[in-house]
Amino acid sequence: MANHKSALKRAGQNQKRRLRNRTVKTRVKNMVKEVRQAAAQNSAETGATLKTAQSAIDKAAKKGVLHKRTAARKIARLAKLTKSVQ
Repeated sequence: MANHKSALKRAGQNQKRRLRNRTVKTRVKNMVKEVRQAAAQNSAETGATLKTAQSAIDKAAKKGVLHKRTAARKIARLAKLTKSVQ
């Protein structure tokens, strides 16, 4: 464990950020899963779920949780999937 005051503070900050990043990543994973399930069922809601997932992925990239190219790749693959279904 950290001994210096600044190192203790840094450890606390890292813990906060880790928890925040984990919630954002989980939200993105769940949104992606919803889009894939809607596409598998040929649901009419696929476009709407894609839009919400795209928004969540963009927000994660904006916050720095995901790299911008990773976010772009995820969005492109989901869009390709939904287009092939329709």
